[in-house]
Amino acid sequence: MTGPHLEGAQTAPAVARNRDPILAVLRRILPVQGTVLEIASGTGEHAVHFAAALPEITWQPTDRDPDALRSIAAYRTAVRLPNLLAPLELDAVSPHWPVARAEAIISINMIHIAPWTAAEGLMAGAERVLAPSGLLYLYGPFKENGRHTAPSNADFDASLKARDPQWGVRDVAEVSDLAGRHGFVLVERVAMPANNLSLVFRHRVA
Repeated sequence: MTGPHLEGAQTAPAVARNRDPILAVLRRILPVQGTVLEIASGTGEHAVHFAAALPEITWQPTDRDPDALRSIAAYRTAVRLPNLLAPLELDAVSPHWPVARAEAIISINMIHIAPWTAAEGLMAGAERVLAPSGLLYLYGPFKENGRHTAPSNADFDASLKARDPQWGVRDVAEVSDLAGRHGFVLVERVAMPANNLSLVFRHRVA
């Protein structure tokens, strides 16, 4: 499904390339049922694809941007999936999220296109919302051991910082350290197409 014929719907070309590799990971790691809270859902195309493929999962899309929220709502109206909830306005940095509990949280291509405070807010919010053993999934480009994994990622990082000095490709170790301060352990690193990574964190059982 593409957006031009749906009023308010947007399209992100990367979605068509990465949604199935991401879905393959999600099928393996997500609980059989429960609520998945998606942070920074963007156009909503991921939410529609994943909710359709995982009918036992209740999918809660969110975003802080009004245009993104309209796009998600347009796709949701078009597909009418019973397990795809109406989008909620959520700013990861806020100490108050409109969702009290979820079994898993996913964030795709967010923490590098935002200030580091967004990553800090994401981890703090995940700590509040996820139950013990709950899952946090991140996808995107990352540095490892302080180095980019490919020249294209270095170029991308430079372009991000040219747009906003607070943006940039994050290092796995820094993200893991931040996660650890909020009770999460990195349990899996999955190499993905186009020099991206999936990082899977688990909430420590107290």
